[in-house]
Amino acid sequence: MIERRKTRQIELGKVKVGRDAPITVQSMTKTDTRDVRATVQQIWSLEAAGCEIVRCAVPVREAAEQLGEIKKKIRIPLVADIHFNYKLALIAIEQGVDGLRLNPGNIGARKYVEEVVKAASERKIPIRIGVNAGSLEKDLLQKYNGPTAEGMVESGLRHIHILEDVGYEEIKISLKASDPLMMIEAYRMLADKVDYPFHLGVTEAGTPGIGTIKSAVGLGTLLAEGIGDTIRVSLAADPVEEVRVGLEILKALKLRKGGMTFVACPSCGRADVDLVSLAKAVEQRMLPYSNHNIHVAVMGCEVNGPGEARAADLGVAGGKGIGLIFKRGEVIRKVPEAQIVDALMEEVAKFAAEMETAQGKMQSAN
Repeated sequence: MIERRKTRQIELGKVKVGRDAPITVQSMTKTDTRDVRATVQQIWSLEAAGCEIVRCAVPVREAAEQLGEIKKKIRIPLVADIHFNYKLALIAIEQGVDGLRLNPGNIGARKYVEEVVKAASERKIPIRIGVNAGSLEKDLLQKYNGPTAEGMVESGLRHIHILEDVGYEEIKISLKASDPLMMIEAYRMLADKVDYPFHLGVTEAGTPGIGTIKSAVGLGTLLAEGIGDTIRVSLAADPVEEVRVGLEILKALKLRKGGMTFVACPSCGRADVDLVSLAKAVEQRMLPYSNHNIHVAVMGCEVNGPGEARAADLGVAGGKGIGLIFKRGEVIRKVPEAQIVDALMEEVAKFAAEMETAQGKMQSAN
């Protein structure tokens, strides 16, 4: 049982972050925010994948002015990503965003910070301080001979103190680096100094292959220690993939229940089917069921497969030229190898429908 770090709690719209609130998964749109249609469509895809908070880049006034239209069409909290220009933060607040990503030390004079804080305070809009190892202040880079965990923490504390000095504590913090060890060390150090909730991330992690590994190491290590209240997996890919990976990290640590669980054996010399291709095909076809509580297994051995995957709701075990479709450890169908994926997906569709019917009956009874 993981004991969570004790933090303050903030709210982005109806979503709570920190203290005993569930750890949330978020992502960032990769569209031009000025293009409302494209941005909303991407957010809908993220919502369907299980994203709970979404952030949009706001580099220019025209982007800030479209946030209200975007907000009207989505169901999850919207965060505006602001750099340097305090006026964009004020417009974003007027447009009804649920949160800001903004470093107060980068938007100019104290009076500008106070103006943003006053507007955010009136609507109780949280501000995320986002420290990035790649953009540390010049004096900190000189002091620590380059980007370091110590420099990231000092930078974070500077921004925190600016907000605290103007009386604002609706804060969450991120200390991101592309080096998982550096970000792990930075979050650990800051966890001993403040009680604000943490947004975890390995920035610029890379493409899904290596980026997933680096994110799992960085986020997984901290989450296992009870550190972290909301997460974003940063991948050079469709943001839906970021959400999928984030959810899988939480599920692997038993910090999230529900949703699809997919397992596959690694294959070996006993396998009589192309297990790797089979597993990839099934995983891809299962994407529409990512939010369903269903456990699916793909096994390469018809002798041990069903027994080894007995915990699965449904699965397949490959044999010589055939596939055995099983349900909770019991074989229910035997099909030719070429029909394995289609046959399994037929059973998945039936299972999902059965679950929805059962849930509907339960809701009606209540």
